[in-house]
Amino acid sequence: MKRITYLVFASVCLVGLLSACSGSTSTRVLVGTDATFPPFESVDEQTKELVGFDIDLMKAIATREGFEIEFVNVGFDPLLAGLKQCQYDVGIAAITITDERKQSMLFSEPYYLAGQVVVVRKDNTDIMSKEDLSGKTVGSQIGTTGAIEAEKIPGAQLKTYDSFDLAFQDLINGQIDAVIADNPLTRIFLAQSGETLKTAGEVFNSESYGIAVCNKRAELVQKINQGIAAVKQDGTLDKLIQKWIVAAQ
Repeated sequence: MKRITYLVFASVCLVGLLSACSGSTSTRVLVGTDATFPPFESVDEQTKELVGFDIDLMKAIATREGFEIEFVNVGFDPLLAGLKQCQYDVGIAAITITDERKQSMLFSEPYYLAGQVVVVRKDNTDIMSKEDLSGKTVGSQIGTTGAIEAEKIPGAQLKTYDSFDLAFQDLINGQIDAVIADNPLTRIFLAQSGETLKTAGEVFNSESYGIAVCNKRAELVQKINQGIAAVKQDGTLDKLIQKWIVAAQ
């Protein structure tokens, strides 16, 4: 009886040792993103892989903090809903830190400062800033702070889209009067549109992007914050800004 007990104990120890050696005990984190927001996240048309500033940043943080990540590409509104229900451990998709979102999810320290801006067609002469949007149809991506800002404008009619590229396309085609979007994203679309679009006024608010975390995974916030601090200190964050944001303008 003692011999059998010893053999079972030894087998359990051996399995545990092999698991530790193989790395199967490492933590895997499910990361949701919305890959329709270049240069922060998009799908490479040739490789079909997720690429962008946020993707590289999350990989760098995971490497420094010793956990594995698996990306899931979903729409922005379903991403926020999934984070509230903890369907994803983490969300990174140029997510603005807001008091309302803090009620249902956790956030890392800010990693990028952004803001909202109004975009119109190049030939538009009556919209000079967001104050001129009363009585106008304004497009934005559903669930974003751009949509929230549009809803605050008295007399403006908000039209929401599943992605910003659809909103900008409707703007180009004359289906809507303006788009409110994050400034970094807007710069990319302006560069791609040639002489078609322009900004109306300056960036009108200040927002910070953070990495959202399921409120049941508080331990991840500390790891992610440590990772953000590390990539800031060693220059990785600045290199990613140059690679993805500055180079795309």
